[in-house]
Amino acid sequence: MSSIDSLKRARALALRLAGALAFLAPLLTRLVMGHAYHETGTGKIENFARTVSFFTDLGIPMPEANAFFVSRLEFWGGLLLALGLFTRVVAALLSSTMVVALLTADRGDFLDALRGAGEKGPTDITSFVYLLFLIWLVLYGPGVVSLDALVARWLERGRGPAQAAGPA
Repeated sequence: MSSIDSLKRARALALRLAGALAFLAPLLTRLVMGHAYHETGTGKIENFARTVSFFTDLGIPMPEANAFFVSRLEFWGGLLLALGLFTRVVAALLSSTMVVALLTADRGDFLDALRGAGEKGPTDITSFVYLLFLIWLVLYGPGVVSLDALVARWLERGRGPAQAAGPA
């Protein structure tokens, strides 16, 4: 057996292994992000007055209403992400909160990082990293180990052969 054949076999094996483990990427991303958001949402709810004050200091309009919305979105959205239910919608909504964070609380650090002027790089800014993971979930989806996938399979089974084929 030539070294090229060995390399081809090793590559094929590595690709099969990566394919078999591909379910882990969205699952682990959802679990980690879900936990992080659930925890921050819990903190915002438990310290609601401080959250409103922080939003006020950032110049966010209607700080009390926005604090209420964001704290509940993070609390419940974190749980939904972990379960993989409504993943794309929740990730899109949470993405919008990260954009606001980059435009307000993290603006200086983020702009400095983009210019290469600060001590931090873009990956040192939590809201930027979270935004990237959330965008990935919006585009890629929840993966096969999720309630979204389970619901999709259930809905497909509920359709008869004539319905699944579409209109004639």
